[in-house]
Amino acid sequence: MRKPLIAVLITGAFFSLSAQAADLVQVYQQALANDAQYASARAALAVGREQVPQGLAGLLPVAAISGSNSRGHDEMLGASRGATVSSHTNTYNLTLSQPLFRWANWQQYQQSKLAEAASQAQFAQAQQDLITRVAQAYFDVLTAQDNLGATQAQKVATTEQLASAKRNFEVGTQTITDTHEAQAAYDLVVAQEFAALNDLDIKRAALQTIIGDAPTALAPMRAGVAISRPEPAAVEPWIASAEQQNYGVVGAQLSLESAKRDISRSRAGHYPTVDLVANAGHTYTTGSGGRNNNAIGVSWNVPLFSGFSVTSKVRESIAQEDKARSDLESARRNASQGARQAYLGVNSGLAQVKALEAAEVSSKSALESNKLGYQVGVRINIDVLNAQKQLFSTQKDLAKARYDTIMNGLRLKSAAGTLKEADLAAVNSLLQR
Repeated sequence: MRKPLIAVLITGAFFSLSAQAADLVQVYQQALANDAQYASARAALAVGREQVPQGLAGLLPVAAISGSNSRGHDEMLGASRGATVSSHTNTYNLTLSQPLFRWANWQQYQQSKLAEAASQAQFAQAQQDLITRVAQAYFDVLTAQDNLGATQAQKVATTEQLASAKRNFEVGTQTITDTHEAQAAYDLVVAQEFAALNDLDIKRAALQTIIGDAPTALAPMRAGVAISRPEPAAVEPWIASAEQQNYGVVGAQLSLESAKRDISRSRAGHYPTVDLVANAGHTYTTGSGGRNNNAIGVSWNVPLFSGFSVTSKVRESIAQEDKARSDLESARRNASQGARQAYLGVNSGLAQVKALEAAEVSSKSALESNKLGYQVGVRINIDVLNAQKQLFSTQKDLAKARYDTIMNGLRLKSAAGTLKEADLAAVNSLLQR
């Protein structure tokens, strides 16, 4: 009755935790609200959106009003010595300037639109990174829980095997060697249990860093889930998408375009500027009365020599363009490599999962055979312990292979620039509800 009772208790505890467990989407929602990196990216997006109004300001009119109000007392000399004359002057001016031709300002405005687009690409990349970071941290916790569960199950089995070896030694059916072997296996699994507990605490702390709060129980992966292959099934479309749609590539393309604009803006230091200028003023002086000063016209300026600073800025901008072009090529190669690596990771992971599923069935059969052989005396204690260890190790490797395959699928879509929250929901459907 002992084993069925333990099984019932463990099963009941499992379903109790699962009923209250948070799933992947719920954890992701917590991360959206609390992750510091995502909050920083959201603020950076707000900063980028302000670039366009600032760039546009260089093309819009500028108006200002100024004035002065002064009183004076003049003391007379000569025959009228000692007499004073008071004066009062009140002046105000309204000026308006509208750029007509300022090439540097126009290029700066175009750059501001590119800067806004770049901030949007960076934010989209941050959203994708959050999805992969949350999923990786979630599955790291599940992996640590699987390792701990397998270690504790192995500890239970080793404890039973140690007790059996001691009983058999007491009745004289086995040697002390079996007892020593079982004791050594038990001591080893106790040490492994401490390490597994520590690793679980570390992985939960890593998840807490993202979601801001200590994670509750997490929904585990359903047994025997089927992981779909990537669509399309060829690597070339994924690579092509990565080289064009990857947000790192998009950001590098925008940086290159901005660098080209910067060359033109630097060369504008040699170009003339033309502004429409209007002025309306009024001056009132005691004794002279008031007068209005109104004028409208065109102001122009032609630069002749600036100490070679403009030429130097042009050379600097050209070098920056070369750098941006190289950065774009590097981003494309990295995106291509990331997509290829993730694609191969998914396919190899699926093959590994299939092989480990077969290995799990074989390990269970081997364990049952060794237990039966131990009971009839054709197998020794160490054979059973090794078979148990092999089964638990295979089960841990199988769970880890599933997690890694799912993560490679998310990374593949991220490299291709197509990862969305809906993809996380699809992964969430594989969890135990």
